[in-house]
Amino acid sequence: MGISQYIKEIGRGARGAKALDRAQAADLFGQVLDGRVTDLEVGAFCVAMRIKGETPDEMCGFLDATHARVAAVPAGPAGSPPLVVLPSYNGARKLPVLTPLLALLLAREGLPVLLHGMRTEARRVLASDVLEALGTPALAAPQTIAPGTVAHLRTETLHPGLARLLSVREVVGLRNPAHSVVKLLAPCASPALVVTSYTHPEYFDLLCATFAARGMHALLSRGLEGEAAADPRRAPRYDAFVRGAHQVLEEQRPGTADEVPGLPTDIGVDATAAYTRRVLAGEAPVPEALQRQVEHILRLSRQITEEPNP
Repeated sequence: MGISQYIKEIGRGARGAKALDRAQAADLFGQVLDGRVTDLEVGAFCVAMRIKGETPDEMCGFLDATHARVAAVPAGPAGSPPLVVLPSYNGARKLPVLTPLLALLLAREGLPVLLHGMRTEARRVLASDVLEALGTPALAAPQTIAPGTVAHLRTETLHPGLARLLSVREVVGLRNPAHSVVKLLAPCASPALVVTSYTHPEYFDLLCATFAARGMHALLSRGLEGEAAADPRRAPRYDAFVRGAHQVLEEQRPGTADEVPGLPTDIGVDATAAYTRRVLAGEAPVPEALQRQVEHILRLSRQITEEPNP
């Protein structure tokens, strides 16, 4: 059918654009993911949404379309903890990327962990590269993730159309709704706890409303350079969602530490992998901010497991 009728609604500028309802957004995004639209239509969609901004209904529709198409991780054994999902799409620019360390600390506590992602920022050190240096290569296809283990999936393995849409940024130079979708995605057939972050304050209300509308399990905070792992220099506010119900776990603490004990100044893959090994071996301290994040995730995991489904 094409998406021109939707572009007419969302492409009228910041003041004249109209929001789509959830079903329309799902139809539009599904056609884009399926590759049933032209490159010109994809570009128009991306630019129009960048100017207009997403509504909660639109984000829910985009996620509906994505979840209906992604290759899902099979459910684990009965009684397993929820799968902890760590989206990783930004990488390191100034400080070492600590998402692999967060993943491995959670696995050490007995949780199953999935990290998914791809490069969306040029010249950044990716969490996936650090994981591979630590001996965790990307899976060729989704598979059951046992408690106490970390798995890594590339976005193109989850869905090639989603990876293709993310890559539009290289041509257009602007983020598009796919960059938000992947940070909220729970690509699995069992309960999942999505650990995600926001950089710009205006996205906070959008994310909270989306978690609530979809009844998601999630932990939200200000991240480190767009990554899910906490900034080791700060103690951010943590907002949690269990079946969409919101709770504030911890308020932000003031101040920024001048240095973090043991944290390397070299942000390269090898240096970050070596630091991660030292922390896991007890040769360097776990950054306090990451330890707090691990504690919040463990508490939420127990809450999700213990509370019966309605």
